[in-house]
Formats: sequence, C-alpha cells, structure tokens
Amino acid sequence: MNIGTLAERTGLSAKTIRYYEKVGLIDAPPRTEGGYRSYANEDIDLLRFVARARGLGFSIKECQALLTLYSDRSRASSDVKALALSHIEAVDRKIEELQSIRNTLSALATKCHGDDRPECPIIEELSNAGEAG
Repeated sequence: MNIGTLAERTGLSAKTIRYYEKVGLIDAPPRTEGGYRSYANEDIDLLRFVARARGLGFSIKECQALLTLYSDRSRASSDVKALALSHIEAVDRKIEELQSIRNTLSALATKCHGDDRPECPIIEELSNAGEAG
C-alpha cells in the first residue's frame, strides 16, 4: 500500500510517517519501481502502536524502547512496566511544573485591573523577571 493509504488507516500524516522513518523509529519500506514507498499490512499495527504511545507522551527514544519490547516475544513485562513507571515520573514532574506556571499566571492575572489603563502588573512582572539578582 502507498503512504497515503497507510496514513488514512493509521490516522497519522504522511509527513509524520516519513519522519518516523527518518529518525529510525520504523524501517523504511521497500520501494516500487516508480520509487514510491510500498507498505505492508503489518505497518498499520506498528504505526498505530507508535501513535498510541506518542499520544501518551512517550518520546521517540522511549517509543524505540517500547517497539523493541513489542517485537520481543520473550520480553519480561517488568521491563515494560519499568519504562511506564519512569514515564509516569516524568509526567508527574511536568504536572508540577505546569501547576507552578498556572499559579504564577493566576497571581499575575489577579493583580491586573484588566481595564483601559496602560499599567499592567503582568507586563511589569515579565519585564522585571531578569532583574532578580
């Protein structure tokens, strides 16, 4: 099948599929005599797997590790779980960072009158951020 059909069946764009090939996440498929990529049905499942993992926030590197485990039928589920738990820790750190950003923005928004006056504590805080020293 061609890349357009594969994109349709996986919900990924052709550009994303080509990117995954470029970074080595998936193998480049054989080419037709005309030079077009020719994908197999197995590529659908593989790319859906990658799309789901990426949707859960796994990095390309983590996806490579997951694909290695996916392909290894003698894998230990503990290896998969360890990767998932490590990712959960990263997600928790990101949540903490985002909560801190939210709290700061909320405090700044509360200080701002939000009217026609040019004075704005948000702009003042952002412009003075580099002066803490």
